[in-house]
Amino acid sequence: MDLKELGWKDFFQQQFDETNKELLPARVSRQDINRYHLLSAEGPLTATVPGRLHTQAVSKADLPTVGDWVLTSAADPNDPKSRIIEKNLDRFSKFSRKEAGEGFDEQVLAANIDTVFIVSGLDDNFNVGRIERYLVLAWGSGATPVVILNKADLCADRDAKVEALQSVSTGVDIHVLSASTGEGIHQLHPYITLGRTSAFLGSSGVGKSTIINALLGYERFDTGEVRTGDSKGRHTTSFREMCVMDSGGLIIDTPGMREIQIWIDESSLARGFSDVEDFSLLCKFRDCQHQSEPGCAVQAAINDGKLDASRLESLRKFQRELDHLVEKQDVAARSEKKKDRIKFAKTIRNRPTKRD
Repeated sequence: MDLKELGWKDFFQQQFDETNKELLPARVSRQDINRYHLLSAEGPLTATVPGRLHTQAVSKADLPTVGDWVLTSAADPNDPKSRIIEKNLDRFSKFSRKEAGEGFDEQVLAANIDTVFIVSGLDDNFNVGRIERYLVLAWGSGATPVVILNKADLCADRDAKVEALQSVSTGVDIHVLSASTGEGIHQLHPYITLGRTSAFLGSSGVGKSTIINALLGYERFDTGEVRTGDSKGRHTTSFREMCVMDSGGLIIDTPGMREIQIWIDESSLARGFSDVEDFSLLCKFRDCQHQSEPGCAVQAAINDGKLDASRLESLRKFQRELDHLVEKQDVAARSEKKKDRIKFAKTIRNRPTKRD
């Protein structure tokens, strides 16, 4: 395939300087435990990451993930399809969350994406707060978020649910469809065009894989039933994988997520709550907390019905989470520095002395 069909842009070409000309560019389509599957101008490849890259990585997020562009060298002269990843090119976008569990590292779910499709079911899975959380992360990704409300055939009040989303989805396209019947699938085609990459994200059972299969026109990914009591599904997709449509667009399917812990910065949070931020610029005091200060434009907008009060409460909740994340990252960084100092001190103590 031509590299541009795989999403190659000038952004990557600028990183592919003369010193790298002997290396082959390829894009990560899937990651197994110790092996990467790649797409390239020479067809599908497999590759491994040398220990050197693991050592140089400050975080797991520095290692290749699905959607990344990498530069590779030959691993075996007798096997042209086997490669070694020598370099991970800089990303122009990435959708990240805090890793699941107690750790405080970044997990990149998809890299170099143009569109983030946030999928929710119109059954019992529908949750405005969860969609709002996905949108906050999506605005910080560098990609364009789009909301998909699936299972329209199971919902009698779809208009009411779309209206309920309006306050948290300013500037975001919302599409209602049914992957099982095919209704509305055509609405997604304009986003998935030659060389453009889309990632589908959402919890288990919302129909991500079913939508992708409908777009592809064949059963590429396994699908499963959901529980009738709470509309929860089991993980039919257990890994992230990128595939190429006949039209030339690229699609990344992802496993359902139970935890959506934030990994953003202040600017991303402000963009996710641009409606609140726009009013805050009109406040009398620059450090207005939007509580009972005189001349607070945010509270005035809430009182006038121009801003939903729940948006301000959500912003405060995310700000507390962000403050907690930054604090924990600082603690983790200090702990790592302490370990490095102890390790260095041991090296000095164990260094052999010179004897006359």
